[in-house]
Amino acid sequence: MKTTDAVVLDEPKIHEPTADAVVEPAIEARATPSAVGVKDAKIYIDGKFYSEADAKISVFDHGLLYGDGIFEGIRFYNGRVFRLGEHLDRLWDSARSICLEMPMTKEEMTEALLEAIRQNHLRDGYVRLLVTRGIGNLGLNPMQCKWPSVIIIVAAITLYRENLYRKGLTIVTCATRRCSPGALNPAVKSLNYLNNVMARLEANLADADEALMLNDAGNVAECTADNVFVVKRGQIVTPPVTAGALRGITRSVAFEIATELGFKTLKADITRHDIYTADECFLTGTAAEIIPVVKADGRLIGNGKPGPITARIITRFREMTRETGTPIFAEH
Repeated sequence: MKTTDAVVLDEPKIHEPTADAVVEPAIEARATPSAVGVKDAKIYIDGKFYSEADAKISVFDHGLLYGDGIFEGIRFYNGRVFRLGEHLDRLWDSARSICLEMPMTKEEMTEALLEAIRQNHLRDGYVRLLVTRGIGNLGLNPMQCKWPSVIIIVAAITLYRENLYRKGLTIVTCATRRCSPGALNPAVKSLNYLNNVMARLEANLADADEALMLNDAGNVAECTADNVFVVKRGQIVTPPVTAGALRGITRSVAFEIATELGFKTLKADITRHDIYTADECFLTGTAAEIIPVVKADGRLIGNGKPGPITARIITRFREMTRETGTPIFAEH
């Protein structure tokens, strides 16, 4: 198995060295660290595998020029890809919504993704699957792009430090509103993530771990990269997709687990008041998995510690990720 170095995607700011600070190990014989945390990484582009240094796309690809394309973030654990079918269904839905003709079947995409993981000799990690509109000219018209490009990047990542799963996140409400479905529907997981990036900048400037995004009605939509849940008197509530929330894969899994554990669940509009007064709060996302929130806009949530219902859901989620999924390697 090849050496991996986990890449922290959204590391909270650390102003002074602390006991929780993690020092990135030195990588022998490499001037710059791998962007994906995988030694000798292999990246799939349109049917071929390239080294990280040689993995390139055209400057005329409309995915670069205009953010014209779609993507999925997918996790694999213990040699199995978690919820691969659901991720590919959502990718195909995004493609249909933006009139992007997929250049391969779901079966071909599945095999390409599994082979990309095999090429990188990992059993646990993250996959970024992108489909761009393809090469065109400098004009906006997508009809100039004759053939979409498929890119599959396999990475060893950690979105948050492990201590934050024990201690919980701090979030702030940002001024940037979630895109209206009438402008760019949040249900499309597109390469144009500037709406989320601007909100993420606000979280950084506030020294917060995440930013809470509201919709134009002032209701909670989601965070910059996660769905948000509140727990009140034993009931678990999350905003509906009509509020601007992504139909998250981990969001759906959280509902499955809650039902299995006997908790009441509800998809309904919530406000910041509901988060401030919640007994518990947690976020879900493919990269973040399931992580507690203990403070919002300076207010402690519940007793300021991760709650028991959140803890049970996290425990069950981790069991599911280790036991289920699409096998990557041949099973004997």
